[in-house]
Amino acid sequence: MRRAAWFAIGLVLLMMAPLALAEMVSRIELSDAGALGESDLGITTGEVSPDGMDVLVGGINGYARLLSADDAGNRALDVELVTGRNSTVHDIAWHPRGNTALLVGDDGMAMRYDTYDHSITYVNGTFSVLGFDLTAVKWRPAGDFAYVASSTGEVWKFAEHTGFEQLDNHGESSVTDIDCHPNYNVCILSSLEEGMAVIDEAHTIAWLPQTAAQTWVGVECSSAILNECVGFASGLMSKVVRINTLDARASTVEQGVPWDLPSGEFVGDSPGDDSTTLVHLAPLGLVRHTPMTGEAFSVLVPEDAAAWDAVVAGRGLAVVWETTRHHGFIITDFGNIIEFSPAVEEVETSIMDVLVLGAVAVSVPGVIIGLIYMNSPWMQRKYREWRFGKK
Repeated sequence: MRRAAWFAIGLVLLMMAPLALAEMVSRIELSDAGALGESDLGITTGEVSPDGMDVLVGGINGYARLLSADDAGNRALDVELVTGRNSTVHDIAWHPRGNTALLVGDDGMAMRYDTYDHSITYVNGTFSVLGFDLTAVKWRPAGDFAYVASSTGEVWKFAEHTGFEQLDNHGESSVTDIDCHPNYNVCILSSLEEGMAVIDEAHTIAWLPQTAAQTWVGVECSSAILNECVGFASGLMSKVVRINTLDARASTVEQGVPWDLPSGEFVGDSPGDDSTTLVHLAPLGLVRHTPMTGEAFSVLVPEDAAAWDAVVAGRGLAVVWETTRHHGFIITDFGNIIEFSPAVEEVETSIMDVLVLGAVAVSVPGVIIGLIYMNSPWMQRKYREWRFGKK
């Protein structure tokens, strides 16, 4: 019993220990890919289309623009969009089919972008959200409903045929992010003051215990294999939400894990390559979180970004995406476009790789020696003499 107790205490201490990152190095090289304009555009958000071909970005004064995901520095490929609004765009969500996208923002801004003719029009029922500053939007994977949230905690479900319907049990503080599991119609929202909540398939909001003490800046459900999402909070803290697929309201939250970073603060997150998450840092930096292993690796150290260009690195990270591992683009709030590519060729060796290599290193010489022994009467005789001589 005493051993079991000490083992349990050890597990608790291990979960509470800071998440130590591998060597803090920048794994990408930065290069200047131009800018979206000559003045400060106030870019606030952006999202890659489901097919990975386009990036829709938004900002202050109703700014919206479509970029090439593979060649974001090429202005000839841009499509400048017209919203007809002076409100700030705070979030963008592509429909799972990729033919439209929702843009939400201040003063009840709720509009739809259509890829067919690049038009931006009002969605049905916008009168329901007039006067609210809308901060987050996300389609659930079925594509039948989107969830929209505000700076004062209200949450609506939206569909074009029904408009906006406000959900019960919402909070009162700003909702910073909403993300949905790729395989289930279950979504997680993060807020500034009331923690995280789960929205189940029946559109019921259930607040998750042990999350209200943190200031949550983002949540990401990047893995389709794991039944989990990860929330990121200020103070370099993350927590895993274990989704109960039978009753999402019974989902649980694991012990928080502080991140052992020498500098920087969490300010947001984006989906990364191969079901990973790119966590945004301020000053400008990136860390990759791998849900399958729970490990984290530095991608861009803020000090290295500042050494590359102190002025650009002093601006906020508005949008980031990868086309392949360690290759992609960063857009600052000013509108600078930074292309990044792998700095060094890395070989990541897992624990299983080490065990397999160790087993091979031990077994191969043993097999060779065994074959020699079996085919050598002299060695067999010497072994018998040695063995019986000992007796």
